[in-house]
Amino acid sequence: MTEACIVGWAHSPFGRLEDPDIESLIGRVAGAAIEDAGVSATDIDATFVSLFNNGFSKQDFPASLVLQHVPDLRFKPITRFENACASGSAAVHGARDFIGAGRGRFALVIGVEKMTATPGPEVGENLLRACYQKEEGDIPAGFAGVFGRIAERYFQRYGDQSDALAAIAAKNHKNGVDNPYAQMRRDLGYDFCRTVSEKNPYVAPPLKRTDCSLVSDGAAALVLADEETARSLGKAVRFRAAVQVNDFLPISRRDITQFEGAREAWSRALQAADLKLQDLSFVESHDCFTIAELLEYEAMGLTGPGQGARAVLDGWTQKDGRLPVNPSGGLKAKGHPIGATGVSMHAITAMQLTGQAPEGMQLAKATIGGVFNMGGAAVANYVSILEPLR
Repeated sequence: MTEACIVGWAHSPFGRLEDPDIESLIGRVAGAAIEDAGVSATDIDATFVSLFNNGFSKQDFPASLVLQHVPDLRFKPITRFENACASGSAAVHGARDFIGAGRGRFALVIGVEKMTATPGPEVGENLLRACYQKEEGDIPAGFAGVFGRIAERYFQRYGDQSDALAAIAAKNHKNGVDNPYAQMRRDLGYDFCRTVSEKNPYVAPPLKRTDCSLVSDGAAALVLADEETARSLGKAVRFRAAVQVNDFLPISRRDITQFEGAREAWSRALQAADLKLQDLSFVESHDCFTIAELLEYEAMGLTGPGQGARAVLDGWTQKDGRLPVNPSGGLKAKGHPIGATGVSMHAITAMQLTGQAPEGMQLAKATIGGVFNMGGAAVANYVSILEPLR
């Protein structure tokens, strides 16, 4: 099996965008990614489109919308991928498998979501459909309520971790200042994130507004090529490992204070890459809620169970720390347009590894990067480990 490489990308700003629909958002990135790769649209052998939707868009058959903007892709295979908040990584891994199987030389991946046109209560209902409806469909506050319950149980077992959650939020908002794609480029500071206030109320106790990722519009795109072809292009980032692990959907079937599926995905990916966690230069991790990032520290093996707070309170996950986590600002500051998120995480990691991340966001050392993207509450777990091809 030949390995796939990321050879081009494009990224829209995330936030409340004027684009009227997903078709417009796709147009922002599809042709731009192909141009960035230095290839022609006629070179693309297949396209992989990531969209969660579940009520955000009336157009729920998005695959061929790309043809409105790149008509040279007509009569070529285009497939929609959906796996909740990990839809983007599902599409990336699908494109990697397509290249690896020798079915083509180039694949285009597009992730997209338009969320902000949907009224707030409907946003919560749409997102809650990514949980186990028979048992969790009536949880108040939507998906924030699901993670609020996770945080409650974690606090009951290991003590109040509000200081750590505030530190995660403050870190990611500070990092987001240097990310031109981020929805919120404002350093809120630890005190604001730690304090319950009129501007930072409880959403799903113990989670406050600053503990929750943003409702966003946006799109991101990648071009993948086989390794031999990638060597002839201007830049290339190779997949050293790519792993997907799924766990039970119902929270009741798992110890939800441990992201066991995430832990398994990280373990398998590091083994496949023949690496240890300390070999990574940074990680882009799925901080849909601050409690998720805390649990992901433990799942990746940065700390033991119940000790995730140490990683952020001791500065390990800062940009200049032992293992920078979310130097982009993460979902917390960058925003979380569901279908675009996993594609964005891979694009931003590729930028870091080629030294092309925006000024201020670029790390001094970026030789191997990890991506963790999950759908649901650690149900669909994807880990990619990436490195420059040369």
